[in-house]
Amino acid sequence: MYTIEPVAFIESPYQEKFAVPRQPRLVPSATGRIKLLGELNCAEAIRGIEQFSHLWLLFLFDQNLDAGWKPTVRPPRLGGNERIGVFASRATFRPNGIGMSAVELKGVVKENDQYYLEVGSVDLVNNTPIIDIKPYVPYSDAIPDANGGYASEEPETCQVKFSDSALKTLASRRNGATEQTVIEQVLAQDPRPAYKKNKPDSKEYAVNLYDLNVKFMVENKLVTVTAIDLF
Repeated sequence: MYTIEPVAFIESPYQEKFAVPRQPRLVPSATGRIKLLGELNCAEAIRGIEQFSHLWLLFLFDQNLDAGWKPTVRPPRLGGNERIGVFASRATFRPNGIGMSAVELKGVVKENDQYYLEVGSVDLVNNTPIIDIKPYVPYSDAIPDANGGYASEEPETCQVKFSDSALKTLASRRNGATEQTVIEQVLAQDPRPAYKKNKPDSKEYAVNLYDLNVKFMVENKLVTVTAIDLF
């Protein structure tokens, strides 16, 4: 019997799974910070970490653990129709519910007695439990001639435009310019279910980023942010 306890939690803009990009680095402007826990909330545990530009985060898909798993899944990159083995995918519904993400290390901050790792290009839901943190080692972890299978190329992106009312809301906020960039990069990935893509769709969707409810519609490859409200 094995027991794994979180070593940290992440603070990120993503308030729900729907908004999260399907891979790290697709939304480079999304930043967050890792809050170290318990005995690991100390300078000794992160001594020397500033030497590294990137980190591996191992984390739990905590919102999916109760849903169980199946031996086959339908990856969005294959249109959500074709089934492949769970171990041939990065699906969130896994036997042990463990995910991994490569993030940029932007700095180490101490606030009172609390240590944080500031990170960039995050793709984790806010308050996701982190179970381990490892340095990214380029000579070993980057394999230039690796074969990416069905995910060998970056996904296509959409153009994003904002309505006048959405721009007005962002302009009134202290960090509105940064939030606009993150919203644009998130929606450019088209977070809708894979089967919705390349089909007529008149539905208005919404994603929760920061403390904002961002409403949008998609027509062909154009995403229009129709309204932005506080939630």
